Parts: sequence; C-alpha cells; structure tokens
Amino acid sequence: MTLKFRCPQELDGLLPLPIPATRGLPDWFKTMPRQALNPTVSIEDDTVKRCPPFIDAMTAGFLIPLICDVRVESGEFTWDNDLPPARGVAFERSPIGFHPASQVIGSPLFDQDRLLIKFHNLWTIEVPAGYSLLFTHPANRFDLPFTTLTGVVDCDRYHDTRIHFPAHWHNAAFNGVLSKGTPVAQCIPIKREAWTAETAVFTAEEAMANRDLSERIRREKGVYRRHYRV
Repeated sequence: MTLKFRCPQELDGLLPLPIPATRGLPDWFKTMPRQALNPTVSIEDDTVKRCPPFIDAMTAGFLIPLICDVRVESGEFTWDNDLPPARGVAFERSPIGFHPASQVIGSPLFDQDRLLIKFHNLWTIEVPAGYSLLFTHPANRFDLPFTTLTGVVDCDRYHDTRIHFPAHWHNAAFNGVLSKGTPVAQCIPIKREAWTAETAVFTAEEAMANRDLSERIRREKGVYRRHYRV
C-alpha cells in the first residue's frame, strides 16, 4: 500500500519530507526509562515506553512536518521562508495562516480574542481507492504548544490540491522557535467500511477466557506484547 505525496517542481528538495511515524519519535520518548519506581507499591514498574498501544499510536501512518522555522514571541509569529517563485502551480509561501474565532463559535475552542492558526501543508496526498486519511494531532505529543484539530478526508478522490491543518495554540506562554520539521499532523490511512455494533453478555466459555487472560496478565509481564500484538 502506497501513499503518494506530491509537491510543485520548484519545491523539490526544499521542503522537509513527510516521514513514517516510526522515524518521528521525540527525544523525550527515546531517553525516558523503560521502568521507574512505583511509590504506591514500592516496586519498579513499566513506563509507557513499554506500552505497545501507546507506542503503536505514535508510530502509525506518517507525520507531516512544519515547512520552516517559526519564531514565537509574546504571541507574535514570525518566519523567514525564502521559496522560489511559483511557475506552474501556485503555493502558500507562509508556514501558517489562520482561521477567525467565529469559525469555532459555540465550541470549547472559541475565544473572542484569539485566532486559530492553520499550518500550511505544501504536499498533496493520494491514497488507494476505498481509503481515507485520518488527520490528527501527532499522537501523545503533549509537549507541543499546539493541538491540531482532527479530520477525515477521502484522499483517494480528493488529492489534486493541498490539505491544511487548523490548530489551537493552547500554550499562550510559549516563547521560542518551533523548528522546521516539527510534526504538525499525523495522517493514518483508514479503509472506508460500514460497521454496526452488537452487544452481548459473556458466554460461559468467554467468561472463563476472560478470567484466564486476566490471571495470565497478573502473573506475567508483556503478555499482550509477546502473544497478541501484530
């Protein structure tokens, strides 16, 4: 399965490339310990670095990078992005735009005195027929001063123009540089299928399986990781 990322010819070699999320783990995750003291029971316990669901969310799909450094000082955003003139396909020259607050009025994001920023993405993205892309905030990246809004786009059909990423800048106290290449969105292919929900009570066999697995997890470490994780 292939995701096709395309950019105008003038930008070839100038834009940071989308990367598989497996290659985009942050430094804090790489350096954190696998185990730490649990003061409640006074034993060494696993951290999220040994939690497969936590890791698998962070490494799913691809990460879309910020196209250049953005400096933030007292709420003001500035950048220096020297791109060549557009010859065939017009493209945004700034790394960010904005949405007026009125577009989220009535939602928890609304603040009369604050805009929503919009990260500009200069890649078009195409997926195989029958698939869409889930665009969301990079998973478990609570360290970033913004939160990218989540959306789903049918990129098997809608792939001839760019998709940008609205975001809520939640850390008003942030001052510094958001570096070129910082992941601003995570895109995960999802197959379009119809689903229904079914509810039921445990059968006797299912209840026994539940008890057996719960007991196994209590006795052994890494049961899910070693025996169930794909």
